[in-house]
Amino acid sequence: MKRISKERLPEVWQRISGIFDLFLPIKKERTVNFSLWREGEDVDLKNLRTAVSPKELVFPQTETYLKFKREGKRLNLQSVGVQGDPYVIFGVRPCDLKGIKLLDNIFLSEPVDTYYREHRERGTIISLGCFDPEETCFCTSFGVDSGQYSTGADIALWDIGETLLWEVQSPKGDELTQSLSDLLEEVSSRDVERLEELRGELKSKVEELPLAKIDPRKIEGTQQEIFDKEELWNEISRRCLACGTCSYGCPTCHCYDVQDYKFGEQGERFRCWDSCMSSDFTLMAHGNPRTTQMQRVRQRFMHKLVYYPKNNGGEYSCVGCGRCVERCPAHLDIGKVIKKLGGEG
Repeated sequence: MKRISKERLPEVWQRISGIFDLFLPIKKERTVNFSLWREGEDVDLKNLRTAVSPKELVFPQTETYLKFKREGKRLNLQSVGVQGDPYVIFGVRPCDLKGIKLLDNIFLSEPVDTYYREHRERGTIISLGCFDPEETCFCTSFGVDSGQYSTGADIALWDIGETLLWEVQSPKGDELTQSLSDLLEEVSSRDVERLEELRGELKSKVEELPLAKIDPRKIEGTQQEIFDKEELWNEISRRCLACGTCSYGCPTCHCYDVQDYKFGEQGERFRCWDSCMSSDFTLMAHGNPRTTQMQRVRQRFMHKLVYYPKNNGGEYSCVGCGRCVERCPAHLDIGKVIKKLGGEG
C-alpha cells in the first residue's frame, strides 16, 4: 500500500492524462458527473454520488454498430468498431464499482457482448471508498461495505484526511502505479490505524441511516407468488409517472434498444439505452407484451429483486446507491418496494 498527498493529485492527474483519457467527477454548474479532465476543471472528490453513474463509460448511452449507404441497387455496409482511446476512471464509489461488476455478469457471460468487453478492457478503474454516507444510501443492504469494498477496481483509494491511501488491486493497476512511483509515498502505521478507525466509525454511521434496515432477503414467497401479487403491484405502481428517472440514473440497469437512423440514402444502426418502464419497450409488430403501467413497474422490481438473483448466484441487481430514492418525483423507490414485499408496509 502507498499514499498520496491530496496536494499532489493535480500532478497525478496531469501524468495520467498524458497517457490515457482521464475521467474524474467534475462539477459543472451545480451537477457533478464523470467527465474528461482538463487542467483547470473543478474536480469534486467529496461528492458522494454523481448524477449519472460511470456505467456510461463501459456501456455508452448510444453507440453506432453499423453504417449503411445505398448506391444505385447496391447497399454498402460498414461495420463500426468500438470508438475511444484507453482511459482511466478516477474516483469510482464502491456502489458504482459493484454496479459495473453486475453489468459484467450480463455482458461478459456467453454470448459475450464484444463491444462491452472492449470498453472494459481498455479502461482502468480507480475506486474511492466512502466513510460519510448520505441519508439515502443503503449499499450495505446489498453487500457493499463502502469502507472496504474494492472488488473490480484496478487501484483502490481510501481518503484518510490530508492524504489518500493507494492500494494496487490488479496487474493493470500495478503498471499505472509504477508510472507514478515518484509521486507516491510509503504508508505509516498511523495511516493504517486511521483507516481502521474510519472503518469503525462508518459502521456506527450506517446503523443510524434511515434505510439501514432494508433487507431484500425478507421478501416473501416464490417467484410466481411474488409475481401474482397483483393487488400489491397495483398499489405500488399507482404513483409511477413512467418518467424513467430511476432507470437512466441506475448503475445496474442495462436494457437497450437497437435502432436505425436514415438520412437520405445512408444511415446508421445504433444501440441506445432503453427502459422497461417505457410503454414502447419491447414493442413488436403484434403489440407490447406489457400493456399496463402495473406490468411495467412489476417487471422492473421483479428483475432487480427476483429474476437477477435467481440467475446470478443470489446477487441482487441493486447496489443501494440511493439515486432512485433521491430523484423519483413520486417517491417510489426500491427501498419501499422491498419493505412492502417483505410485509413491512
